Amino acid sequence: MQQQIAHWLAQAGLHYTPILALLAVLAIIIIISLLTHVLLHRALLPLLRRQAEKSSRQWPKALFHNRLFSRSVWLMQGLLFKLQTELFLHDSSQFYLVLVIFAQLWMMIFALLMFFSLLDMLQQLSANSQLAQQLPLRGIFQSLKLIAAILMVIMVISLLLGKSPGVLITGLGAMTAVLMLVFKDPILGLVAGIQLSANNMLKMNDWLEMPKYGADGAVIDISLTTVKVRNWDNTIVTIPAYALISDSFKNWRGMSESGGRRIKRSLHIDTSSIHFLDAQQLEQLNKAHLLAPYLAVKTREVASWNAQLDCDLSSPLNGRRLTNLGTFRAWLQNWLEQHPFIHQDMTLMVRQLSPGEHGLPLEIYVFTNTTVWQEYENIQADIFDHVYAVLPAFGLRVHQSPTGYDMRQIGAPARA
Repeated sequence: MQQQIAHWLAQAGLHYTPILALLAVLAIIIIISLLTHVLLHRALLPLLRRQAEKSSRQWPKALFHNRLFSRSVWLMQGLLFKLQTELFLHDSSQFYLVLVIFAQLWMMIFALLMFFSLLDMLQQLSANSQLAQQLPLRGIFQSLKLIAAILMVIMVISLLLGKSPGVLITGLGAMTAVLMLVFKDPILGLVAGIQLSANNMLKMNDWLEMPKYGADGAVIDISLTTVKVRNWDNTIVTIPAYALISDSFKNWRGMSESGGRRIKRSLHIDTSSIHFLDAQQLEQLNKAHLLAPYLAVKTREVASWNAQLDCDLSSPLNGRRLTNLGTFRAWLQNWLEQHPFIHQDMTLMVRQLSPGEHGLPLEIYVFTNTTVWQEYENIQADIFDHVYAVLPAFGLRVHQSPTGYDMRQIGAPARA
């Protein structure tokens, strides 16, 4: 067309026909591009956006929210501009080559942006899916974006230099050390993300505990280079993704999935309060319905054992007797087995630990039938409230180091 316009201008007796013909062709290309822009951006896109807003599905809205349609239109405009340049301009002119390269760069950039929008849309649509809970999709999509961006940069440079992309990729081999240094965190994060996913080590909403980084809360984001944890005090800790591979961390997901959370706490019994039960105490404790069967069995067992010994039972050193601590431990075991909020299919026991300067530890080792933190704490508190309150019924005391109040009471004069 450029030559045809130049011929028409020459017949009209005008000078500088090549330049005027070039300007005329450029004006035609610009006018067509502007008309196409107005048609697509002012008519087509608003119409499609209104239809998407009316849709009850999420993916049409996601298309516009992530600008996939908008960038597709810009790509179409670049393609149209390139076609016009090839049709209207003479392919031997230097200006033709500049416009073609410009159109190709335009198309490459918006093709990359379209790919980014597609990944963002897939991430948005899969945010609440089961797959997103099992895989760090955000980190995977970021890895794909990084790879696509690097490849696109190589293609752009090869286009500007007029070289094959393969030549540039071969030349990059000599810069491997520099690239490894520049992209160290993304590369380590990518490898860490793959290992975390392959070994099912971490998922969204997992309870992660990593004291080295001050992390103790729920995972809210897994990206290419970092993992974000919202602590229970609502502070947010950012951990390098590769640190989860190189360092140790605790994932509480197994506890959450099991349906039970462990209570492992001890009562420190004052050893000076441990003694044999006398007849009066046995009669009093026998009124407890959880102890009556135990006491009946144990009393017969002890009586049978002592009858076989044929020795003087007036001495506490001879024969067997029931202790208040053993009876309390049996009652506590039975009481926990009847507790409505204790998981009966998991480990349930009351055991003694090694005594020390703080008395004799009597440990409760059970699991609640809920993993909700607040409910768990309430159940644990209710259990120990009750246990501490019933200790005097067995003649037991909790060990407690002397306080300032105790010291003042020692020096205080006795009341009449």
